[in-house]
Amino acid sequence: MSQAMQMPEMPMGDMAEHQKAMMEGMREMHPAMMQGMMAKDPDVAFVCGMIAHHMGAISMSEVELKFGDDAEAKSMAEKIIDAQKKEIEDMNTWINEHAQ
Repeated sequence: MSQAMQMPEMPMGDMAEHQKAMMEGMREMHPAMMQGMMAKDPDVAFVCGMIAHHMGAISMSEVELKFGDDAEAKSMAEKIIDAQKKEIEDMNTWINEHAQ
């Protein structure tokens, strides 16, 4: 993987638990997103990259629900989870119909 595609290593020892959880979610999302975008078909690459991107948004939102204190922020996180899951479902349907 090229240097531009790798996430920089960050010392996690001094991070708070919510920061570690966010970083772990991003560490999982980035390779999947990059791999999805490598599809030869630009439409498939877009949709595959977006599926991973949306999964990252869900991961971040779950961290907010676990560690956050603000009711409005938690409400936003719940809405994001619901919306992103629906969009992932739609994109998976599209992939199954269009990807070869």
